Amino acid sequence: MRVLAKHLLDRVAAALLLTLLAPLLALIGWSIRREDGGPVWFRQQRAGRGGATFDVYKFRSMVMGADRSGLGLNVEQGDARITRVGQRLRDWSLDELPQLINVVRGEMSLVGPRPGLPDQAARYDALQRRRLEVRPGLTGWAQVNGRNRLTWEERIVLDVWYVDHRSLALDARILARTIGVVLRREDLFGEGGANADLGGDRGAKGPVT
Repeated sequence: MRVLAKHLLDRVAAALLLTLLAPLLALIGWSIRREDGGPVWFRQQRAGRGGATFDVYKFRSMVMGADRSGLGLNVEQGDARITRVGQRLRDWSLDELPQLINVVRGEMSLVGPRPGLPDQAARYDALQRRRLEVRPGLTGWAQVNGRNRLTWEERIVLDVWYVDHRSLALDARILARTIGVVLRREDLFGEGGANADLGGDRGAKGPVT
């Protein structure tokens, strides 16, 4: 019953947020298109609940073909492939807003472990696979307790803690803390100045978006 209530609340809240944020989303899309004429959206396969794959949606923040140049699938602070508009989106985690669509579709939750790449999920050990017991989230316990400065091992511990202690009250607490983390732009960079927004299982570096 608790799982069903969370699922329904997630989808209703995400639909409401998409409606309220529609003007902002349209402005962001227009800004991306105006800068270089490229696509507004970026899609990438991620591993969801039980390891099922789905396409995660983001606003494109890098030049077209970025995965075939520079550091490939890795991104670092000051990466020349990040567009001017894209840098602002990443600074404020606005590139993640389209994942509200994933929440409405039932592929993600507002709160949960961040979704990893399928090839990473295929290599999870028994402890790491516990992250897949719940739907991945837009934000999570790890994101409000260190974000990108966390090591992969530290993130796993926090994600599994959330799986074991999840509740609607904890979700509300995480959402409230997320607002502060984003506004204060805390822990945007990991060790060595690598940029990894509120995205998936990236270690110190994040996949091209």
